[in-house]
Amino acid sequence: MMSENDQVNNHKQSETSDKKASESGTKCDLDLIMDIPLDVSVELGAVKMLVNDLLQLGQGSIIELNKPVTEPLAIYINNKLIARGEVVVVDEKFGVRVTHIVSPFERVKSLG
Repeated sequence: MMSENDQVNNHKQSETSDKKASESGTKCDLDLIMDIPLDVSVELGAVKMLVNDLLQLGQGSIIELNKPVTEPLAIYINNKLIARGEVVVVDEKFGVRVTHIVSPFERVKSLG
């Protein structure tokens, strides 16, 4: 029969083994998802249009969006708001500088 001291030592060894397995498992688990492609989109603004107005559009037409220039852009990953940012130009291409990461609380709040 095991002494109480042996039981405590076995329990501590088990916890240490579990922790090491968990840490190495987390690393392996993350490696499995690193190559999964995600859709990233940035919302500059939006507007509702009547079909008649849509049919009047032509080359050179300007569509006025509802978002003020000073308001940050919404950054979505797989259609979920993840961050906010501002427009930048990088090598003659548009880019977005992330200025705010949406907290988990804010993400849950936006659902309801």
